[in-house]
Amino acid sequence: MDLASAVGLRLKELREAQRVSLSELARRSKIGKATLSELESGRRNPTLETLYALTKALKVPLSSVLHDLEPPAKISGDAVDAVLLERFEADTSVTETYRIRIRSGATQESAAHSPDTTEHIIVLTGTALVGEVANPVLIGPGMHGTWAADTPHLYRAPAGDVEAVLLVRHPK
Repeated sequence: MDLASAVGLRLKELREAQRVSLSELARRSKIGKATLSELESGRRNPTLETLYALTKALKVPLSSVLHDLEPPAKISGDAVDAVLLERFEADTSVTETYRIRIRSGATQESAAHSPDTTEHIIVLTGTALVGEVANPVLIGPGMHGTWAADTPHLYRAPAGDVEAVLLVRHPK
């Protein structure tokens, strides 16, 4: 099964398990009903921004639609390419570990995640401008940063690609 079909099937299963109609999920996520239908049927490739909007509307972590895919899914957004490496589920939280690339000169603004979600980045190469939109910080190779991800936040690579590891911690 290809990526679009596997992710689409998981989205549909999550939506149906919560007894949410296609129209209601489209309304909550602000994703068009036709787009959502195409995603669920595997006829459209999902973007990082679209998947975040849908999983936020379903109140589940992004990894709920990406874990255990073979090969691991590479999802791209406006500036970020991400591969889910690990999903760890504890009693009170879900922690996702991603290998990410922030593309040179590109900026991605991510919408707020669910309350009390945090993000942690370790930059491997390059210099990233990351964190809350109102107060981003520059993080260089070998450095790390943390921010509240329940507010709008951004990723930018001002000069050259950035390779990093990103941890996203969602409370249950």
